[in-house]
Amino acid sequence: MRGIPRLGYDRLLEAKLRLFPAVVLRGPRQCGKSTLSRSLRSSQGGKRRVFDLERPSQLARLRLAPEEDLGALQRVPGLIVIDEIQREPSLFPLLRALLDEPERRARYLLLGSAAPALVQGAVQGASESLAGRAAVIDLTPFLAAEVATSGARFTRLWVRGGFPRSFLARSEAASLEWREAYMPALLERDIPALRPGLPVVTLTRLLTMLAHLHGGLVNESELAAGLGVTAPTVGRYLDVLEGLFLLRRLPPYFANIGKRLTRAPRVYLRDSGLLHSLLATSDVDALRGHPKVGASFEGFVIEQVLGALALAGVNARFFFWRTHGGAEVDLLLDTGKTIVPIEVKLSGSPGVPRGLLECMKDLSCPQGFVLHGGEEEYSMGRGVRALPARLVARPDRLCEALRLPRRRPVRA
Repeated sequence: MRGIPRLGYDRLLEAKLRLFPAVVLRGPRQCGKSTLSRSLRSSQGGKRRVFDLERPSQLARLRLAPEEDLGALQRVPGLIVIDEIQREPSLFPLLRALLDEPERRARYLLLGSAAPALVQGAVQGASESLAGRAAVIDLTPFLAAEVATSGARFTRLWVRGGFPRSFLARSEAASLEWREAYMPALLERDIPALRPGLPVVTLTRLLTMLAHLHGGLVNESELAAGLGVTAPTVGRYLDVLEGLFLLRRLPPYFANIGKRLTRAPRVYLRDSGLLHSLLATSDVDALRGHPKVGASFEGFVIEQVLGALALAGVNARFFFWRTHGGAEVDLLLDTGKTIVPIEVKLSGSPGVPRGLLECMKDLSCPQGFVLHGGEEEYSMGRGVRALPARLVARPDRLCEALRLPRRRPVRA
């Protein structure tokens, strides 16, 4: 990954491999899972053995004699890496048996780029589960905490997104070219393998529609009318895109406050660079002139907040809040003990959002926050504090500002 370390993930992987016989490392294709797995120290001792299931020869080898291969290997200390595990869900019941063997001395690292395939392979398709035997770690594309060492790099991350080959490309044109090739390759290769029969052309059209809906409420019936399919079919398509880590459906927050609240989720494309390629915005100037620039920044900051809190070990659930009267808050963090409402504004000098004040009153939140595109941190009065959005590049400082407890410090 050309010298850019994945902040804390190597230590987290090492720690989980000491506690569990297996670790599932999952995330979108090309986000750096294989590169990260190669950076692991040999903490278990012994050899490192890799099965890449995208290579026909290695996939055929496991299909022909999986128990002999993995059973013999696991009696020798070391690390067994199985890449693209979702391509062979029949391995899950075998792995369950191997992980329970008292003679096992090896550890397993399972890499996957499709969350639903892992779940269905482990639970539904094989009627077996790795629950209690495997830890799960989600790897995202680059986070601001890993690469945004300056304002220029923060903007670059926003425009290009976090996929290593896009972020590290020599030029904006080269970055855009990579992103424009990524989506068709993903849809044409992975979806037929994981969900045979799904229409790739329709899913491509749906992604374009979702790019223009980015940050808005999902109406499956309206999307279905535009695609010529049924609303339940759209729901299944959204499940697939979400499982490929392309899409996030942010759920609404409900509380018994005597108000009618929105029940539809908000939809975001998780990587801002892929969003911009679908919107045909090639650089920051084109982006700033686009009608979706505010929604783009909002989705980008939300993803960065969630990634930063994950690095810091913050245990929270994530929602948005919106009433039928139009009052809304972009992000609610619910730790179980406190609720933290957050608004995201591209402007460097935002006003106090009415929806934020209404949310704070209705949910009895003592403080609310506005993450903005400027550089200053200051009080806005009435319990609202303005924070620069670039604070997401400093997870420990972000947790401190939001008054969130963290379970581990974030160090490069």
